[in-house]
Amino acid sequence: MLSDKFQFPSFLRTFPADTLQPWAVTQLLLHFNWTWVGILSSNSDLTNLGSQKIQQEFVEKGGCVAFLEKIDDRYPRERLAKVAKVICQSSANVIVCNCYEMHLKPILELLSFCNATNIIWIFTVVLTLNPHLFTRESWRLLNGSFIFTGSTRSMPHFTDFLYHMGTSAYQWETFTKLFWEKAFGCRWERQNLTQMVSKKNFIQCTGEEDFKAVDPAFFQLNDLSLSYHAYLAVYAYAHALHNMILDGAKKDVFEICINIQNKKPCQVLHYLRDVHFITESGEEVYFDRNGDVPTIFDIVNIQVYPDDTSELIKVGRYDSRKSPGNEIILNISAISWNQKYNQTPRSICSESCPVGYRKSSRIGQPSCCFNCIPCSAGEIANETDITECWKCPEDYWPNESRDKCVPKVIEFLSFYEPLGAALASVAIILSFATVLILSVFYWFQDTPIVKANNRGLSYLLLCTLTLCFLCALTFIGHPMKITCMIQQPAFGLIFTISVSCILAKTVTVVIAFKAIKPHNQLRKWVGPRIPNLIVVFCSLVQLVICMYWIFSHPPFPENNTRSESGKIIVECNLMMPILFYCMLGYMGLLAIISFLVAFLARTLPDSFNEAKFITFSMLVFVSVWLSFIPAYLSTQGKYMVTVEIFAILSSSASLLFLIFLPKCYVILLRPEKNTKEHLAGQKYNRGKKIK
Repeated sequence: MLSDKFQFPSFLRTFPADTLQPWAVTQLLLHFNWTWVGILSSNSDLTNLGSQKIQQEFVEKGGCVAFLEKIDDRYPRERLAKVAKVICQSSANVIVCNCYEMHLKPILELLSFCNATNIIWIFTVVLTLNPHLFTRESWRLLNGSFIFTGSTRSMPHFTDFLYHMGTSAYQWETFTKLFWEKAFGCRWERQNLTQMVSKKNFIQCTGEEDFKAVDPAFFQLNDLSLSYHAYLAVYAYAHALHNMILDGAKKDVFEICINIQNKKPCQVLHYLRDVHFITESGEEVYFDRNGDVPTIFDIVNIQVYPDDTSELIKVGRYDSRKSPGNEIILNISAISWNQKYNQTPRSICSESCPVGYRKSSRIGQPSCCFNCIPCSAGEIANETDITECWKCPEDYWPNESRDKCVPKVIEFLSFYEPLGAALASVAIILSFATVLILSVFYWFQDTPIVKANNRGLSYLLLCTLTLCFLCALTFIGHPMKITCMIQQPAFGLIFTISVSCILAKTVTVVIAFKAIKPHNQLRKWVGPRIPNLIVVFCSLVQLVICMYWIFSHPPFPENNTRSESGKIIVECNLMMPILFYCMLGYMGLLAIISFLVAFLARTLPDSFNEAKFITFSMLVFVSVWLSFIPAYLSTQGKYMVTVEIFAILSSSASLLFLIFLPKCYVILLRPEKNTKEHLAGQKYNRGKKIK
C-alpha cells in the first residue's frame, strides 16, 4: 500500500518492499526442488496476507502446501500443541515461516519435545532473529535454516565511528547517555536513566570509557540490515540536497546560503525521487516510480555448531534486477545443513515418476501427491513426472522400459525359421512320397489290385494329394497378393477333388458288389461314368464358391498391428471369412458323406473292397478338421497359419497312407496275392459261404 503514490506521494524507502518476497521465497524453494512445504504465519493482517501470497505464488509454480497454520504467543497451549502435532506428523521437511520471533518461540519449544530436527526453516524478512530469545534445544532446531533479510553491504568507517564515539559532542543527548549506561554499566552523576545500576554497584560514568572493552556482540554487528538501510536513507537525502544545490549554482552564492534553509519539502522530494548514486561499497541506489529501491534480499544460513555457538552466514542473495530465473544466487558450498542431512535435503510428497510411468493423482490430495502407474500398452513416457503417456505410431511399439518407441517385430511364417523350414520339408517329402506311390501304381497299372478299384480315380486322387501337400507351401513365406488370392481357394478346391475321388471310389465299390446279383438295376451303372460324374459335380460346387470368393472379395496381404502387442503380423486378410467357412463346411460335408458310405460298405468282400481303409482314413480326416476349427480360432499370427498347414498335411497324409500303403504292400512285398485268380478265389469262397 505504501508503494501507491496516489495515497502516499511523499513516501520513499531504502528497505525493499515485500511485494516480491513471495516470488523470492518460491524461487529459493524451487531452486532446491522443494515442492512439498508447510507455512506458518503470525496471527496478524500483514503476515496473513503475505503468507497467502506466498502460497498462491508457490502453487502457481507447481508446488504444494502441506499445511498453513497460524501461531500467536497469546494462543492457549492446547491450540499451539495442535499446530505442533500437525508439523510433527507432516511429511513436509521444509516450513516457510512468515512470523514474528515472539510467536515462533513457543512453537519451537513444543517442537523440541517431538525431536523435529529434520525441518529446514525458511524465514521471511518479517523475522528479526535474536538467538538469546530461544532456549538451547529450540535454537538447535533452526540449524541449517535460511533467513531472508534486506540486502546489506559494508559501511566504511562505521565500526571506527562506533568505537571512537564520545560524549563531548552529544553530552546533552539523552539517547547517548542511555546508551552509555547500558554499554558500561555506569551511572551519570545525579542521574540513573536506565535504572539498571543499583546503589551498591554504583559506578560513575565519566564519558572517557573505552569502547574497545565492550563485547562486540553488544553492538550486534552480525546483523546491520536495519542500520545499513538507515545509512542508505541518510545518504540518499544528502545526495538529494547536493543535487539541489548544484542546480542552483548559477545563482549568487549568498542567495544559496540564505535559501537553503527555506526549501520546501516538496522541493527536496523532487530531487529525492530522481537521486541515483553508488555507495563506497559499490551498491547502486535509486528509487523507482513507486518510491522503492530494487528488491534485493540477502539469504542467510543459520549454522549452529556442536559447542552450541552459532553463526549467521550470508550464502546468497535474491536480486530482482537479474534476468527471470536467475534472480537467486547461492554459494552452495557455504551452506551448512542440519546434522541429519549429509546432502541437500528433500521435501516432496511423492517420489518422482521415472520414465515409462505416468502420474495418477490421489483423490482429495494436492497435485504433488500422486501414484506412479506404468504406461498402458502401446504408450511411452520418455520424461519424468508426466501426467499422460504418448501413444506410439501404429507400426511402433514401446521398448521394455517404455521410454521410447521401437519398430514392431514383423512376423510371418518364414522358410528360414525352424518351424517354417520343418513344415516345408515335410510337405515336400510327402509330395515326393505321393509321386513315388503314383509311380508304383503306374508301373504296376495292369495288375489286378490296381485295376480293381478304378485305376483312373486312383491316379487322380494321387495327383490331387500331391497338390494338397504342395499347396501348403503357399502358406509359408511373406504373404503377397498372388499367394493370398490363391492359397485358400486352391486348398479348398484341391481337397474337394480329393474327397470327391474318395466318395466316387466308395460308390464304385458299392455298385461293383451290388451289381453282381443277376437282374440288378445297378449293373447298367457299372463303369467310369458314375465316378466321373460324382467328381465333376462335387468339385463344380466348390469351384463356384471359390470363383465367387476370388472375383468378388479377393483376399489380400495386410499388416495386422492389432492382434498381438509389439508385433506387426503380416497375414492374408480373407475379406469374407464366411466364404472360407462355407468352403470348409462343404468340404466337411463331402467328407462325412464319404465316411458314412464307406462305413456302410465295410462288410463287403475284402479282396476288392477299399471301404474299410477309406472308413478309417475319413475318420482321421474328419477328426483333424473338426479339431482344426477351435485351434485355428484360438491362435494368432504365424501360429494360425501353422495350424492350418498342419491340418492340411496330416489330413492329406491320412488319406495317402491309409488308402494306398496297404496296396503298395501287396504290390511290392506280396506279389503272389496280386493275381486275378487269387482275388477271384477269395471272392468265390466268400460267395459260397454266403449261400
